[in-house]
Amino acid sequence: MALPQALRREGIYITSILRTLHRLRHVAPDSTETITDIVEGFARRTPHAPAVLHEDEIVSYAALDTAANRYANWAIAQGIAKGDCVSLLMENRPEYLMAWLGLLKIGAIAALINTNLRGAPLAHSLNIANAEHVILGAELGDAYAEVASTLEGLPTAWATGGTGPGAKDLDAALAAVSANPPGPSIRKGLTCKDKAFYIFTSGTTGLPKAANITHLRLLFMMYGFAGGLNSKPGDRIYCPLPLYHSSGGICAVGIALTAGGSIVLRRRFSAHEFWDDCFRYKPNFFQYIGELCRYLLNAPPHAHERDHNLRIIVGNGLRPEIWPAFQARFAIPRIIEFYGATEGNVSMLNYDGHVGAVGRVPDYMRWRFKFRIIRFDVEKESPVRRSNGFCIECVDDEAGEALGQIENDPGQTFDGYTRAEDTNKKILRDVFTKGDAWFRTGDLMRRDAHGYFYFVDRIGDTFRWKGENVATSEVAEALGIIPGILEANVYGVAVPGMDGRAGMAALVAGPGFDAAILAGKLAGNLPHYARPVFLRLTPQMEITGTFKQRKVDLVQEGFDPARIIDPLFVFDAASGRYIALDRDRYNDIVSGRMKL
Repeated sequence: MALPQALRREGIYITSILRTLHRLRHVAPDSTETITDIVEGFARRTPHAPAVLHEDEIVSYAALDTAANRYANWAIAQGIAKGDCVSLLMENRPEYLMAWLGLLKIGAIAALINTNLRGAPLAHSLNIANAEHVILGAELGDAYAEVASTLEGLPTAWATGGTGPGAKDLDAALAAVSANPPGPSIRKGLTCKDKAFYIFTSGTTGLPKAANITHLRLLFMMYGFAGGLNSKPGDRIYCPLPLYHSSGGICAVGIALTAGGSIVLRRRFSAHEFWDDCFRYKPNFFQYIGELCRYLLNAPPHAHERDHNLRIIVGNGLRPEIWPAFQARFAIPRIIEFYGATEGNVSMLNYDGHVGAVGRVPDYMRWRFKFRIIRFDVEKESPVRRSNGFCIECVDDEAGEALGQIENDPGQTFDGYTRAEDTNKKILRDVFTKGDAWFRTGDLMRRDAHGYFYFVDRIGDTFRWKGENVATSEVAEALGIIPGILEANVYGVAVPGMDGRAGMAALVAGPGFDAAILAGKLAGNLPHYARPVFLRLTPQMEITGTFKQRKVDLVQEGFDPARIIDPLFVFDAASGRYIALDRDRYNDIVSGRMKL
């Protein structure tokens, strides 16, 4: 049995890589062809083919390109030129794609602003974009108005889809300009090395940073996913992910628009309406974030949950403990988990659906995909170096930090952020040879003997307790398979007088959850040092706009009942059970009277 499985694995991998490289064959730093040229080509060849579906609206390739022309001509009329930036603050709808396609037509840069931001983080993002104009969805007019007076440079706001406080009428301005394509001279000299987007980090550990996305990186990501899924004209991808982020706004869009297919946009994800949408629009693909899969799996049965056309779902963060159950319940033929950072040069796809893996680089492809895992000291939060100063590559199944070598090769560049100091923090030098440079992912991973990579944890999330490293993701997986636990967010908290950090888990519990028997269930799945010391029952998990769990506030609040209204529990070694954590027990812990 092992040989046929190995042959199948290698066959899928080699076929997928060759297919992707074929699509990338014309992409080069000095090329002048961008995504706008690709869309214009489909608008000429298949003008009536659907490009975007949204609610009851169907936008053909011709209509998409015509609308993008109006945005381009509007921008020209405002004096916006090649290299200038325009901020885009709008929820998912066809106009979002029209806007940035139009800006790219004239060589401008679109800053894709996170629509969930409010107050200081929103103002910060708009300020570092340094744009003179903001394209504003009317639904976000109030959020923008709240920070407008604090913005540097006083950008001009243009509202579409309605009016916005202090904003000009963009819809009227678009109607007044030509729908003809701008002349080719308008972006003379533009190549794939030039910037296309600013995409912002989630800001989970501070204010967001703006990553530089060149036309080259844009096409590499788009073609990479289109090749991995082998998308074709007529295919449809369902995208409920925000278009301001690379997963929805580049990967999902690219699967459709580089192949002449369609993207099905939804304003926001809804577990209740997901299968109705799949039945209605009949997508072949679905771009997921792992938490969306968990929401669907926790939802009650739906009449259309197996009555769909989904051929492949692609995304990241699908936890191993729910992967097989999700795939079986909803009859998903193929799952392609991937790994990649918006700004980084480490990206891979798990083409053959090996459960739990985020990608694969077999030994015979290490020369092409220069991703390495180096030994990392979790306590010091720094790479381990030999006496000669160089880093140590991990052996099979050893966890360490994943790096990607920075080279001039199109797939290995690192374009950094708008601020040089942010860029330099992500580069590790003199790793294996003097003068080499590597992109730091900030993620702990491991690689097995077959070349599969597995995500272990974010650096800073893994902590030491009782002299051992505890990976929060592994503890969350163990908790996730226990009946009654719908979601788990694991982190470490400081305990006065004790070394390291004690494990704590915030849990969303449902029917069947019983804290009294939880310790016994965990005993068979986790070593003693990895079992959470503290529990916090919360009605819902705090997440970012891209469905990542927030931990910063949870860590800061710790296990103090005076700061937390949620029910708290602590593991009692004497009884072997979790017991209620009240003020008296908290005082016993911090004074050292109660041993953990």
